[in-house]
Amino acid sequence: PVGQDLDLPGLRIFRVPNLFRLKRVPIGLSIQKLILDLFLVVALFRRLRREPYACVHAVEESAFPALVFCRRHGIPLLYDMQSSLPEQLYQHAAFRIPAVRWIVERLERWLLTRVDLVVSSAGLAERVHRIAPDTTVREWRFSGSVATLDPVEAGAIRARLDLEAEQPVVLYSGTFEEYQGLNELLGAIPIVRAEHPRVVFVLVGANSAAELSGNGATARLRDSGSLQVVGRQSRSAVAGYHAVADVLVSPRIYGANLPLKIFNYLAAGRPIVATDLPSHRTVLSDDRAVLVSPTAEAIAQGIIELLDDPERAARLGEAGRRYANEHLNWTQFVRGVSDLYDEVQEHAERA
Repeated sequence: PVGQDLDLPGLRIFRVPNLFRLKRVPIGLSIQKLILDLFLVVALFRRLRREPYACVHAVEESAFPALVFCRRHGIPLLYDMQSSLPEQLYQHAAFRIPAVRWIVERLERWLLTRVDLVVSSAGLAERVHRIAPDTTVREWRFSGSVATLDPVEAGAIRARLDLEAEQPVVLYSGTFEEYQGLNELLGAIPIVRAEHPRVVFVLVGANSAAELSGNGATARLRDSGSLQVVGRQSRSAVAGYHAVADVLVSPRIYGANLPLKIFNYLAAGRPIVATDLPSHRTVLSDDRAVLVSPTAEAIAQGIIELLDDPERAARLGEAGRRYANEHLNWTQFVRGVSDLYDEVQEHAERA
């Protein structure tokens, strides 16, 4: 009930009630999400009783009730696996209890072995193949968002950040969840500043001013002028921040799914420093990014290397932009979605 409506031909939007007047739903497990999921289950049940649908596209945990209802009505189900649910739930202590872990993993196996097709975040296909070898899986390749800023717009962003015209910027955008490695990134700041005293780190995506406040280093870094924390921005606004960055960073410390920010990082044409995880390597390589160990020291060294060598930084950024233009463009994405639904229908007809 908190999304934005779009007016497109052939599109209808049905929203569940917002009885608690929620304005946002946090990422991950939460009471808000559980409440809305209950309303969503009821809404799905009613929709499938009233009209015949050619397919149901269910995202994350909504696939569980969707599978039950789709089987009853003979409708093919596409499971949109943005992350591994057990992996996400293991962040909570209750789900690390062995018996609970066993149940959660069995539920994921039950779902993956019964859906008609899985489309996952890049990096998760291997997990699907391991759990459900007979299930067809495809990976998302999203189109990146590119911003072309004129000097006036770039100057406006720098003014909002209280930056000088040529002051180097190292930028992170995304959520502030623990697995994103922001503590490691904060630890890298003093190391980088020792070599490049004028560099400023900008973190975009805070839900509130309180985020990161639990880390004692945050206040000291802000007071020293080496850190700026910016709230959540629209996709187009985030692209503008990417355009003024000298280095883009993705310090994630674990997670099998590729961070969506990487598609936009590549499209921005800026050099990237990312932790050397299998998920990052689904689209990044040594010829279009600096891939480092998930430690503060290694992240700092990767950033320093790019700041020390502007020519290499430019080559990596341009290589990333070329890759995005060739493999992550809008036309290919639209064609991929069309092929995806064709494949769901073909699988359902064979079943």
